[in-house]
Amino acid sequence: MTTPDGGALATLRLLHREGSLATRFDEVAGLLSGLGPDDFAAASRLLARTDLSEAARRHPALPTVGVALTGNGTLDALRTALVGELARHGYLPEVRLTDFGSYVFELGDPNSSLYSRAADFTVCVLDHATVFDELPVPFDVDDVARVLSGKSALWRQLAEGFAAHGRGTLVLNTVPLPRTRQAQLLDHTARARLGVLWRSANSELLALGAEGGPAVTVDIDPLLTGDAALTEPRFEVYAGAHLSDTLLTSYARELAHLVRARTGRAKKVLALDLDGTLWGGVLGDDGVEGIEVAHGRQGAAFHAFQGVVRQLQSQGVLLAAVTKNDRSTVLEALRTHPELRLREEHFVAVLADWQPKPGHLRTLARTLNLGEDSLVFVDDNPGECAAVRAGLPDVTVVPVDADPAFHVERLLADGWFTSNGVTQEDRVRTRLYQEESARSDFLGAAGSAQEFLGGLGVRLELATVTGAQAPRVAQLTQRTNQFNLTTERLTADDVRARSAEPGRSVVVLSAADRFGSNGIVGALFLRADEGGGPGGPVLEIENFLLSCRVFARGIEQASLSAVLGQARQAGFTEVRGAYAPTAKNGKVADLYPHYGFVEQGGTATGRYVLSLAGEEGLPGVPGHLALEAAEGLVPDRRGLVPDRP
Repeated sequence: MTTPDGGALATLRLLHREGSLATRFDEVAGLLSGLGPDDFAAASRLLARTDLSEAARRHPALPTVGVALTGNGTLDALRTALVGELARHGYLPEVRLTDFGSYVFELGDPNSSLYSRAADFTVCVLDHATVFDELPVPFDVDDVARVLSGKSALWRQLAEGFAAHGRGTLVLNTVPLPRTRQAQLLDHTARARLGVLWRSANSELLALGAEGGPAVTVDIDPLLTGDAALTEPRFEVYAGAHLSDTLLTSYARELAHLVRARTGRAKKVLALDLDGTLWGGVLGDDGVEGIEVAHGRQGAAFHAFQGVVRQLQSQGVLLAAVTKNDRSTVLEALRTHPELRLREEHFVAVLADWQPKPGHLRTLARTLNLGEDSLVFVDDNPGECAAVRAGLPDVTVVPVDADPAFHVERLLADGWFTSNGVTQEDRVRTRLYQEESARSDFLGAAGSAQEFLGGLGVRLELATVTGAQAPRVAQLTQRTNQFNLTTERLTADDVRARSAEPGRSVVVLSAADRFGSNGIVGALFLRADEGGGPGGPVLEIENFLLSCRVFARGIEQASLSAVLGQARQAGFTEVRGAYAPTAKNGKVADLYPHYGFVEQGGTATGRYVLSLAGEEGLPGVPGHLALEAAEGLVPDRRGLVPDRP
């Protein structure tokens, strides 16, 4: 949109004054993305004072997220910053505070507002005052040990209570030790003992977040290595704000990226400029031998940045080079420069010519079958950054400048690629996409789609999930958006629990072809219901999801063929499925009707049913595909769960 004089912040203020902020809330994320820290703080304060319920009604396609904040101290600054951060990421946020100092009651009582008004994320902010406020005056290390022991037991008890009674994700944090508290012990031996005790308690908090349940623990210490101070003495003494506004603002940024990861909106592709970004100098002028890669005035900084990029790539981030250079020279550098930490095989695409970069990024997203909002673009040229922002507003732009010493900090300032876990598929993701590129080349050489599929040699295996496969299946629920019929997000523990529950099963889809293995590419979540239909037992497809890498291969048809066939053999009389529309899963809106399901209760209900009575034909296995389906994919009818309303 066109902004008035004063830029994006002035536009937001104008929309607020006119009362049109709710109407045009779909433009807010773009306006926030280019703001500096001070303007962003001002915009966050404006949004925090705005009733966004009308925006939710006017923009049903925008993702909504509810967050409940509780803790021991004043958290207004966290709420304000979090509203802005979530809006920056395109969410319609609802962030509410519990009463001051009420976290023990709120998490400990199953009838509290935290449970009766369950949020998607419950954030319990812990601070040092929860310990030091209970110490005698004077105190010694034994007093701290006693109080810390009780607090650690309490925090674990509250987390276990949330796991039993709560919904969504519980977020805890480590508790930094203020110097003003440590310095009250004059004996260095006592200070060392205090440090041991304090770090042990924080280790227990981190362990809660590492156990795979609904709790996540954010480590606060790394946030204190930047500009954030732990406390602001006046606010702490007079307002009960035990953590500074700057620290809470940094915490809000971490929380927003945690929300992205848990709701399937983590970024997937890092698109890099080369000259001045990945190495120093201009490749076309300086030649392969003349660019700064590891030595020279700034070579060490570029070398460090290359290492960080390689680290991200090793955990599943897809790399692409997008540069105005001769492709042959770029490939020569990637293949032959002895000190370069990134090689051609680390990239899924090298887009090097003299065409505009927005066009290349658009092509990249289309080639990878990903949304443009999955891309992060890094460039040291302000003009290129501005062009991408203007032409591709969904692409995240990370500008870097002429000093590469700051490249790492700027790339990692936002946790764009934060995930809930790294699987084996992530570690070989680049290879999987390179194989997909070979498939695309094969398709281009084939005379027809039928010839392509016939020569591809698709092999599909269906089996019930194992414990070791649960993290990958959970990741599919969290990251798959296009072929995801209900977009229910699950953890690995959720997947294991579903698979173990009587009357339920989780079916894993694994695919391979002539170019290699695709690994686990999809899942079906099934539930049995005795007497749910007019003629007898019903099989419910609770969700069906498939990786975008294997679209249009007939895998969904073969999977349904196997499941529906086993359901009929097991005596189920109906199969039901649901489709919950989102902004991204429109391509599967007609999946169930395409395979013979009929919508229940008229149109637009999102509920579909297929009768298995009689001898009506079911979808068959496509002729180009070899299917191996294990027995017992559908749930055992001897252990059925009640029907859902």
